[in-house]
Amino acid sequence: MSTSESGTPSLVERILAFASLSIIAAALLSFFVTLIIGLNDRQAMAEGWLPVVYGISIYALPFGFVLLIALLIVTQRRRKRELAAEAEGHSAAAGKRSGNPKRKTRG
Repeated sequence: MSTSESGTPSLVERILAFASLSIIAAALLSFFVTLIIGLNDRQAMAEGWLPVVYGISIYALPFGFVLLIALLIVTQRRRKRELAAEAEGHSAAAGKRSGNPKRKTRG
């Protein structure tokens, strides 16, 4: 089995990987922004755009992990299909090489 044929991720896998990575990075960045601004000026956290940043840090991280779990499920299903197809190909090739071992000759 070559890694170039079986290792290519599908478009869905690429989108899930990019989305989960981006969302988790945004959540961590907004968490640190909230932490730094909250330590310096607590009153600033209650006004302007900072409540939105705080909301991103709360909701984006779990959503990113859900996307990451979905990516793992999609990838494992693809690998399972590939292994089943490969095993079926090997068993068909082995059956052709060995002939019909159950046939008896009369003599």
